[in-house]
Amino acid sequence: MDFDAVYYEPASLSFELGKQLKEQFYDLPWIPIENHNSIKEMREKENSEFSKMKRNLIVGTRKTHKYVENHKVSDYLVPYTSSGCTAMCLYCYLVCNYNKCAYLRLFVNREQMLDRLIKKSKNSEIPLTFEIGSNSDLVLENTITNNLLYTIPRFAEEGAGSLTFPTKFHMVDSLLDLPHKGKVIFRMSVNPQRLISRIELGTSSLEKRIEAVNRMCEAGYPCGLLIAPVMLVDGWKAMYTELLEQLRDDLTEKAQKQMFLEIIMMTYSYVHRAINSEAFPNALDLYDKQLMTGRGRGRYCYRPEARAEAEEFLRSEIKRILGNVKILYIS
Repeated sequence: MDFDAVYYEPASLSFELGKQLKEQFYDLPWIPIENHNSIKEMREKENSEFSKMKRNLIVGTRKTHKYVENHKVSDYLVPYTSSGCTAMCLYCYLVCNYNKCAYLRLFVNREQMLDRLIKKSKNSEIPLTFEIGSNSDLVLENTITNNLLYTIPRFAEEGAGSLTFPTKFHMVDSLLDLPHKGKVIFRMSVNPQRLISRIELGTSSLEKRIEAVNRMCEAGYPCGLLIAPVMLVDGWKAMYTELLEQLRDDLTEKAQKQMFLEIIMMTYSYVHRAINSEAFPNALDLYDKQLMTGRGRGRYCYRPEARAEAEEFLRSEIKRILGNVKILYIS
């Protein structure tokens, strides 16, 4: 993966991973910063430079370790080894949190984070599921840090319950032979290829994502799919029918028998509109004032009647095309 520069907290170089990254990217400029959350130079850049900002790598330590209760596919959302991403999905919810500074940040204190996670899992009277990929894409990150190669075997051996993470990337080769003991739930996010090409910039193709799910399933990982986010753009019904038919045709029988679905409707924001209009002036405009309504703090969601129509359509088509696959939720 190519970067232009590394911005780093000097204390990060006292950790094993920090030293590894310094050696790995020795030929790049290393620029010291006080705090990965507040890089003045980045905050002052124009929205039009969004894609250039994504070519910078930020290295620091994670100071916030608060677990957030979740009641969907996991029990807790866990701050883990990265936030942000190098991809440029035009709806990315991380942009709501980080604005144009949604570049990839790597946190090198992984031992501390996993120690805490394993302790939490073992102290619970019931098996818990921990979402470790809600702030980043760990499959993408793993190509730089090998953090999943560190995390999965150690949690399998020492932890209780399960870990889970979603991805839009296909680079799973290094995960296939890991001793996971069925404790890691792999979830692939999918969308129609026409939307991936136009909206999910810098991510893997649908064909490669499906192949990755099949391979992870064959390797014994429990697997699920997120149809996310559902975008109600022109022709959306035909595109999502085509997506479901491709899943039926290309997923292995084993994958289809064990998988579950999560369906998430797109939310959008004033921040997205501002950045996208300047950084990607020729991109598809995802804001539709006829279908969307305010959701507070400059965010938009689909109106109740539009959501209801989409949910009815998707449930019907999933039943018709994929049969009795389990739908965990539609949100």
